[in-house]
Amino acid sequence: MNNDFPRIITLLRKERGLSQKQAAMELGVSQALLSHYEKGIRECGLDFVIHIADYYGVSCDYLLGRTPDRSGATLRVEDLPDSVAVSDDADGNASSVVTLNKKLLNNSITILYELLAQTGSKGLTGEISSYLMVSVYKMIRTVYSANQKNPQAMFSVIPQMYLGLSSALQSVIETNAKQIASGKEADGYKGIDTGSAPSLSPEVISNKYPDLAPSLYNLIQKTEEKIKKLS
Repeated sequence: MNNDFPRIITLLRKERGLSQKQAAMELGVSQALLSHYEKGIRECGLDFVIHIADYYGVSCDYLLGRTPDRSGATLRVEDLPDSVAVSDDADGNASSVVTLNKKLLNNSITILYELLAQTGSKGLTGEISSYLMVSVYKMIRTVYSANQKNPQAMFSVIPQMYLGLSSALQSVIETNAKQIASGKEADGYKGIDTGSAPSLSPEVISNKYPDLAPSLYNLIQKTEEKIKKLS
């Protein structure tokens, strides 16, 4: 089948709060066979893909990882809301790729900050904000430096050092954020109360952020496709 199918059918079962035995009984297969499907040990036939898609109320394309939208709908740039103002190019004709990527990022970051607000952690919010700021800084310098005639005096860190140092800074910030998120102190900030951290799942996110969630799911899918190419 593919690597996504076992992960997704396991996720859907756990979202429903079903035991493997209960799901197998309702799907008309043995628990051992469903276990093999969920672990990717065996591949199922097309009939079972359709059956389990109907059972969980999702599309076959979603089960196979072909779309992050559970209904199987294709994401179109005009369907995405603007969580913040997204302006066009100077001539008023922004490319669809630019507009789509800006919406994916803006909408996903909106969800991220709403989740951070739920943690009530100043430290976690600060570290994640710093990480994002460094990311933007690095890419701004990349675009700015594409024209070698642009004056580098805008930046105080010399070109030969900024990339390595900024990447090192990101690693430190990411470590701090993970420490705080796990309930431990880091960078002078207390760890969050992990017991009160947001309880999340794709279903919860979709219900709470119905307009913004497709952007987040597509961002995740696009990023993981690139990650998998490295493995």
